[in-house]
Amino acid sequence: MRLAVTVLCAAMLAGAPPLSAKVAETSETGFSTQDMADVAATPMETWLALIRPGGWWTDAHTWSGDAANMALTPQAGGCFCERIPGEDRADGFSLDGSVQHMTVIQAYPLKALRMRGGLGPLQGEPATGVLTISLEEIEGGTRIRWEYVVGGYMRYEIPTISKAVDGVMSQQLAALRDHLGALVGEAAPDAGSHENDAVEEPSIESQIDALQDTE
Repeated sequence: MRLAVTVLCAAMLAGAPPLSAKVAETSETGFSTQDMADVAATPMETWLALIRPGGWWTDAHTWSGDAANMALTPQAGGCFCERIPGEDRADGFSLDGSVQHMTVIQAYPLKALRMRGGLGPLQGEPATGVLTISLEEIEGGTRIRWEYVVGGYMRYEIPTISKAVDGVMSQQLAALRDHLGALVGEAAPDAGSHENDAVEEPSIESQIDALQDTE
């Protein structure tokens, strides 16, 4: 397990785009992260971008290696899913795969999106999480807040995995912000923000290999 966490954290790089990000709370059984960014887009524009993750989600944080395979159905019970195209074969036959990243449990257009599931390496753990994304109209644009609350048994040390997960969440929010355009005059990271923390998750293959090495 130490190897899995080491791989996850070693792949994280400094230099995250400015936004407010922090691990808000940790306990023996879980943690919560909070991230915020201001974008120069209306709540409608922000919502429409949010529910089309294929347009801004980072390729490195997918199973297929291409964010264009990501899709989200913004209604209760809807799937935040990914298609994994089948590999070409000599006989011309292939089978597509798929991944369910999270399930939508609340969709309130222009206001809030809430989903349940374990992202990244957490998908292979009994622990699960609830991601709440809220939109607030502000002068000149929209404020986006992400809160990811994770709880349950996991084969990771909480203080380490919580920072790693928040780094990944911060990168995704930064990608959405850059897709929409950062609001001019956006505040720099607060005291709880990442300075030298990582924001890049290792490849899916390295996560799987690391977990297998611990078994």
